[in-house]
Amino acid sequence: MTNKFGALRPLVLLVQRIEDSILVGLLLFMITMAVLQIFLRNFFDSGIIWGDSLVRVLVLWIGLIGAMVASRTDNHISIDILSRYLPPRIKRYSNLVTHVFTVVVTALMAWFSLDFVRMEMGENLIAFANVPAWVCESIIPIAFAVISLRYALFSIQLFVQLVTQKKAVKKP
Repeated sequence: MTNKFGALRPLVLLVQRIEDSILVGLLLFMITMAVLQIFLRNFFDSGIIWGDSLVRVLVLWIGLIGAMVASRTDNHISIDILSRYLPPRIKRYSNLVTHVFTVVVTALMAWFSLDFVRMEMGENLIAFANVPAWVCESIIPIAFAVISLRYALFSIQLFVQLVTQKKAVKKP
């Protein structure tokens, strides 16, 4: 997807670097927090009270940002045994249907998770250390919206390829 954006390529690469940096930073922070908790418990019989809750939230963030990163190259998890046996011509149409389905599902997930985060905002729940629960959960609609947008772009790109190939075949 990055090779086909022309003038937007620097912006796309910047967004990808930001995603990668956030992912690596959160992973390092999570590992540090987990190791610190183990160290404090084993050697000082104490620990950071909200440390385990923070690590659970970081797992959520890392998982969803990882899904965003996987979606940018169309490497997201898929169960697509049918396409392995389809002829290449039909496989492209199958890919288009799969991509559009992914757009719909992830857009719905983004919409409903946004409603969930809004409800959490109204509840004023605290996740840990005076951090509101909705802040911890805010990655859910963001990640699904980004994945939906990326698969919408994949769908458009694939549709354009299919249409231009069809026109090329029809010309004598």
